[in-house]
Amino acid sequence: MARQHGGRMPRSRVEAAADAASWCLALSALAAVLLVCATGDATSEEGETVRGASLSARWRPCEEIYVVAEGETLHGISDRCGDPYILERNPHVHDPDDVFPGLVLRITASISKPR
Repeated sequence: MARQHGGRMPRSRVEAAADAASWCLALSALAAVLLVCATGDATSEEGETVRGASLSARWRPCEEIYVVAEGETLHGISDRCGDPYILERNPHVHDPDDVFPGLVLRITASISKPR
């Protein structure tokens, strides 16, 4: 093979593409790490540490169609939204203790701001 100026061998297109792909992957991994660090912990008004889904669920507005997040209870949703009749409005919920992330509830919100 012919040598380039300075004694280096020319790079093939495959090597150049692999190098570019590895840089993109490294930058994507760095962005993911920074995103996780930025959304890590937050402290609530009571001084407790709130993480991940609990943070977003805690400050979510109460709308007519409500999707339960991880760690939420019917009692907590009822208190935050001001709807004491959640169970009666949702006949598909047979056991108030069997609430899981992703469960869709119909509520009538009477409080617009979180407490």
